[in-house]
Amino acid sequence: MPNQNTALDHVFHALADPTRRAVLHRLVRGPTSVSDLAKPFKMALPSFLQHLQVLEDSGLIRTKKTGRVRTCRFEPKKLATAEQWIAHRRALWQGHLDRLGSYLDELQAQEKSDGESGG
Repeated sequence: MPNQNTALDHVFHALADPTRRAVLHRLVRGPTSVSDLAKPFKMALPSFLQHLQVLEDSGLIRTKKTGRVRTCRFEPKKLATAEQWIAHRRALWQGHLDRLGSYLDELQAQEKSDGESGG
């Protein structure tokens, strides 16, 4: 389990930055060269490469060098891990909230019943 948590931490860290999310958004359309990915961002190439390294370390992208061109592609499997983690937490909290709602409904019905019999 610790390795899975570390991998999940890397995914959430990668997703925490708007530049990296924008890169992923672009890569969903298909593989792209690093130079094309970097064009819309107003930062030095070494800074941009650091973002790509975080994405690659998290497993969200893979890079491949062919000749002088390095191409990046999106790896959705790691994103699914984060989605599963979020869905599990959502289900837990939804269960808690449903039980709380039922409890509050019971209290309200009891107060109404007590008010009618005592009033």
